[in-house]
This record gives sequence, structure tokens and C-alpha cells, in this order.
Amino acid sequence: MENRAMTNDTATSQATKIQAMKSQAMKNWAGNLDYAASSVHSPSTVEELAEIVASSDEVKALGSRHCFNRIADTQGTHIVVSGLDGKPELDVDRGIVRVPGGNSYGELAVYLQSNGYALHNMASLPHISVAGAVQTGTHGSGVGNPALSSAVKAIELVRASGEIERLEAGDGAGGDEFLGSVVGLGALGIVTSLDLAVQPTFDIRQQVFEGLPWDTLLENFDAAASSAYSVSFFTDYYGDTIGQVWRKALASEGRYLPKPVAEEFFGAPAATRPRHPLPEMSGENCTEQLDVPGPWLDRLPHFRHEFTPSNGDELQSEYLLPREHAAAALAEMRSMADKLVPLLYVSEIRTVAADDFWLSPSYRQDSVAIHLTWKPRQPEVEAVLPEIEERLAPFGARPHWGKLFDADAGSLEQLYPSFADFRSLVEKHDPQGKFRNAYLERVIFGG
Repeated sequence: MENRAMTNDTATSQATKIQAMKSQAMKNWAGNLDYAASSVHSPSTVEELAEIVASSDEVKALGSRHCFNRIADTQGTHIVVSGLDGKPELDVDRGIVRVPGGNSYGELAVYLQSNGYALHNMASLPHISVAGAVQTGTHGSGVGNPALSSAVKAIELVRASGEIERLEAGDGAGGDEFLGSVVGLGALGIVTSLDLAVQPTFDIRQQVFEGLPWDTLLENFDAAASSAYSVSFFTDYYGDTIGQVWRKALASEGRYLPKPVAEEFFGAPAATRPRHPLPEMSGENCTEQLDVPGPWLDRLPHFRHEFTPSNGDELQSEYLLPREHAAAALAEMRSMADKLVPLLYVSEIRTVAADDFWLSPSYRQDSVAIHLTWKPRQPEVEAVLPEIEERLAPFGARPHWGKLFDADAGSLEQLYPSFADFRSLVEKHDPQGKFRNAYLERVIFGG
């Protein structure tokens, strides 16, 4: 571990550099909640950020605000990290890129591609912030692709004291703290930068198939999910067929697609025009399909970086459970179709490879992820979540930390072997509870 003390700018200088404003009107991405902070600051340097943290009683960071619960809320001070100085810095010799935490994946991907490099995977939206996605365990898809956090080789954050601390993978005694801090829920400090592993750029061919029979999928789930680099299944659980299958295959490996253009997928015909995950919407805002090869950053996300999809008109939940239970868990979801269909826009089913981060929803298990994009009917959505969680409980389903779920610390602790270690880590680095909020009290501390 490496520690650096914060700088000692005067209070007058600090006041001229930090923009403060009331934040009661600030909302999250979906617009389903108003933040409760009394003020919001937009520091331009890490040193300014450290001084704000040190002088605050309660503080939380805001990135792209693509969370659907109060994980980032506070009664005190909000810090918007997108204004921090700094750009990605590629270190070819080490095979890493250092990226400011407030950068979005879209911005980072464009930088890497321009230098001939890539990340191993991306989420469906490139608009989300790197630090926020990593801290909540966000992922893409693919049986061989772990969550986005798996690329992290070092993390730098501002602790409650204002101290700036760096943790690196395999760093002796600090190795365990690294594993506990990468998916840290914002409880251990404000992330200022991350070192991510990179690889040479690669091309992907994306193709959509429609009307996959449910029986075929459930009988062949592993074969279907592992048939390409990244595979997503879109459904509302009603009827006898899966609405769409999005397959993203490595263009360099013919074993994924036996023909230049596949005509069918387990009996599901190929789409003949670009599609959107929602059948009634145009596919123009989605990444290119029809099996046309293109760079990873233009195929692995579902949506193009230059467009902002679904902003303000959706809610989200997601549950991850061991992949061997996929068929049984999906059968349970189908049995609830009559309750789900009126509330759902669409559900996306993906796979995620295991990792070793303490609070990662894929901690030491190859997972299937059941993602639910809800209509903006929050009371009704929240009313159905307990039944979903009860039905998925026998399979050890873990909720995505940044989305809507009903579980609390009592049930979550049973799902994570290192849960108590994480709680102790928070108490060690934030003994006064500066980064704690009502969300953390409910899901970590049981208050």
C-alpha cells in the first residue's frame, strides 16, 4: 500500500475552486429518486476533493448516477467526480490504463481504441462511470468474461480522513484489502482512479435471432450461452419463445459462427434488420448488428455511445445466481409471468464468470444474471420484489448492489462468505461513519 497526505490549500483558495449548490432538485439517472444532500461540490483536483472529504461530516460521491436505489445518497455533502482533472494514461509495458474514476466507459473505450487497445468487456450501456460500475459489481456478458471489476489492478481512493491511499492486486498484506475494496459500495472512500488491465483491440460480429423456443433454451442453456464471446437473451417470460438473442462473436474465431452469416440459432431465425431489445422500438440507437464485423467498443455494448437510451423512463433490478441453476431459476421466473408482464419493459438474461472480490455478486461462482428493466411504476415493482427474491432464494441469488431489491443485511450476509470481513474493513477505515448512509445501514450493518 502507498499513502499520500492531502495538500494544505487555504480555506479561501478552497472556496474559490469549489462550486457549491443546493442539491435537493438533483435526481438519479431514472428520475425515480431525489437526492437528499444539503450541498454538492464539483472539485477539479484530487487534492480539493480530499479537503472536502476531510472537512465533511457526511459525504458521498456522484458519478453517472445510473443507480436505482439510494446507494449514493447522503444527508450531507455530495461530490460530483466527473469534473476531476485527468485523462486516461496508457502504460503499454505494464498492460494497464490508469483512468480517473469519473470517466465513463465510452470515453475510456474511445481512448483505448485510438491507441490500439481494448478492455475485456463492457456493460450494455457505455455511458456509466468507471468507478461507479466497478464499485457496484456491474458486468457485461459471456461465460468466460468476469465482471468489469476483474480488470482492476489498482485502486486509489480518498479515505474519510482525507488521506489518499492506493491499493494494488497481490500487494502483500494489503492484498485482502484490495479484494474487499474494489467492489466497495462507496463505503470505504471516494475512488479517484483505477488501473485496468488492457489487451490488443479486437473485432466483434453481432447478430440478433428472434423467437427462440423456451424449451430449447432450458434444455441447452450452457451450449447457447457459451456459443459466442457474449450472449444475451431478452424476454418478458410470457409465451413459448424468447423474444431475442443477441450474440456477439469474436470476428477472428470462426468456431463461433460456422457460416459468414448464421441463418438460425437453435431453431431461432436471424433478424433481417437492426433490432432494439424492446420489439416496438427502432434499432437505430443500438450498436451495429447483421453480423457486420466492427471494433469491440462498437459491438459489446447494446447501445451506441453517442445516444442516451431510456434515460428517465425505467427502473431496474437484477439477481445473479450459480449458472448450474439457470434452468430452474428461469422456470420460476416464467411461473410469475402474469405478475411480471404488466410491469416489465424487458428482462435480459446473461452469464458472468467468477471473480474473487468479496462483495461481487459473482464472487467465486460462475453466474447467470437475471436483469429486469421495469416500467416506472415503483410501488408495484417494489411490491413484487419480495416474491421474486423468495422464489430465487433456494438458488442463492445475489442482488445487484445498484438496483432495486428488497433484501437486507440479515439475508445478504448468508450469501457472501467475506461479508463480516467487509463490515470490519468499513469500520476500520471509516470509524465515524462519514461514508455511511441509510442504504449501507440496511444492507451491510443491519440497522
